[in-house]
Amino acid sequence: MRARSRLRGPGTRRTVRAMPTHESSGLHGQVPAAANAALRAELVDHARRLRPLGLATGTSGNLSVRVPGGMLITPSGVDYDALRPEDLVTVAEDGTWEHALSPSSEWRMHRAIYQARPQAGAVVHGHPTYATVLAIRRMEIPPLHYMIAAAGGSTIRCAPYHTYGTEALSQAALQALADRKACLLANHGLLVFERDLPRAMWLAREVETLAQQYVMSLTLGGPVLLDEAEIARVVEKFASYGLRPSSDTFDGER
Repeated sequence: MRARSRLRGPGTRRTVRAMPTHESSGLHGQVPAAANAALRAELVDHARRLRPLGLATGTSGNLSVRVPGGMLITPSGVDYDALRPEDLVTVAEDGTWEHALSPSSEWRMHRAIYQARPQAGAVVHGHPTYATVLAIRRMEIPPLHYMIAAAGGSTIRCAPYHTYGTEALSQAALQALADRKACLLANHGLLVFERDLPRAMWLAREVETLAQQYVMSLTLGGPVLLDEAEIARVVEKFASYGLRPSSDTFDGER
């Protein structure tokens, strides 16, 4: 059996003995084996879509889903094409894990969202080009299109810069996510959450589209913005719309 490294506090680890399978110990004991296997397979499938969707390059970006007692998250530094279901890391609510691989360096940010937003079932973080361009300029996305309401309000804010993987970044992200499901991270990228992984992936791509539209409209003199009242109406309408079952298509114009 392999020895695994377990985080026991800030900057400290101790070695524990690995169990024969990922399903046989820790948080996975709270999830039926078949459901756990399906969840892992779904997470791997969506992780492999990050680059084709333009949400990540190389091994950048990360995604997670909530599980009983914690979260299941992509590991640090593993190429998505080589990612296997058993490579995913379960991180407990107290920030500990038992795995040969380390979780994504942004696990604190994911955990902070799950702790602060009970409705969050999945988190996606990436470095898509246009959203990151705006984040580099530390610009929020204004209400240039009604689809911004999908993120919960009239703007998509940009959180102040903090070093990646830190608690300071986690707290800044939470503030930018107040009453929202998406934000930009200054000089960094994009962060979204939703109730499940397909919706979170859809929202991440939608925010990148809004970012692209904003950047391009700025070259023509800037967008004509919608008012707060219109966005409020659309937010209300979106409450009964969403992804169609077994689809990544948003049904917002029925």
